[in-house]
Amino acid sequence: MLLAALAGGQALANSPLLDSVKRNPQRARAICSELKELNAKGLSYTSPQAVAQVGAQQGLNNTDAEILSTYVVGLYCPDVR
Repeated sequence: MLLAALAGGQALANSPLLDSVKRNPQRARAICSELKELNAKGLSYTSPQAVAQVGAQQGLNNTDAEILSTYVVGLYCPDVR
């Protein structure tokens, strides 16, 4: 469902949520670092714990945190799992 929203969601392509990291690569790199730390602890970026952590640190609900994390990983840190 999430991938379908990302792949087919033209509205998401112009989303303020996603634009926030497109326009601020430092924010994206910070999220990548956070996700890499979670990977080092054995957690996937899609795990409930990772999503909750990103959400809390970015002031997002879990759905938006999952979307943002997926977008950031796809564009900025494809080595994150």
